[in-house]
Amino acid sequence: MTGNNQTIISEFFLLGLPIPPEHQHLFYALFLTMYLTTVLGNLVIIIVIRLDSHLHTPMYFFLSNLSFSDLCFSSVTVPKLLQNMKSQVSSIPYAACLAQTYFFLFFADLESFLLVAMAYDRYVAICFPLHYSSIMSPKLCVSLVVLSWVLTMSHAMLHTLLLTRLSFCENSVIPHFFCDLSALLKLACSDIHINELMILIIGGLVVILPFLLIIVSYTRIISSILKVPSTRGIHKVFSTCGSHLSVVSLFYGTIIGLYLCPSANDSTLKDTVMSIMYTVVTPMLNPFIYSLRNKDMKGALKQCFK
Repeated sequence: MTGNNQTIISEFFLLGLPIPPEHQHLFYALFLTMYLTTVLGNLVIIIVIRLDSHLHTPMYFFLSNLSFSDLCFSSVTVPKLLQNMKSQVSSIPYAACLAQTYFFLFFADLESFLLVAMAYDRYVAICFPLHYSSIMSPKLCVSLVVLSWVLTMSHAMLHTLLLTRLSFCENSVIPHFFCDLSALLKLACSDIHINELMILIIGGLVVILPFLLIIVSYTRIISSILKVPSTRGIHKVFSTCGSHLSVVSLFYGTIIGLYLCPSANDSTLKDTVMSIMYTVVTPMLNPFIYSLRNKDMKGALKQCFK
């Protein structure tokens, strides 16, 4: 015990989802099905891109990385959620909680940066079609992915290391289904000003800057098409960019709704529902969005299943 109601915490308790006991089995089956769909859907995307030589292009190189990120992102939180729902034991060790926070931040950031790389790829393909092969060289594509990994690792590690310097109060109940950074900061007894400052400065750059870059890319794409308006040109934009725009809308829509538009009464239920949207629903829907809206992916899937 360290005084002032502070103690060395060995574990936290996750409050989980606000589900009545009689509905636990139904929701357990639902989340298990969604998680298995996420894993299988994203694995299929990765394998199909790997096997089909026609898909060995920058766009699908980024897509396979995005699918890997989605698979891991969902795996950070959902298995623990399912375990807690099944066993009714909601504890998570201190070290495991910090590890979950690290990997959650890492894969959320990685998705954000990969979406920017995909937007840049579409921008070059539509605005500079004759120079596409020379600009989007294999070296540049690999460099963009490596840079994304390095930046996200650094950002996630910074916040995790800043968490280790905090003292936590005796109340170690996290009102969430995973170790969310903001929920952990609310349990801290020590000064969290540095943590909040880093979230504001670096977190803003990691979320808002990629979003703005995507907006700029698509603004340039649309203006480029409108200069030479044609039905074929407009169809080309929607066929090549529609899938990506759907994923961007899903991912950033929920994050903006959760973090940039907080509810007036600080509703835990609203936070939980929005978190489920981008940790469970979005990674599950991404493979369907890309396979159902994309002619090349549909062709490759049919070929593989034959």
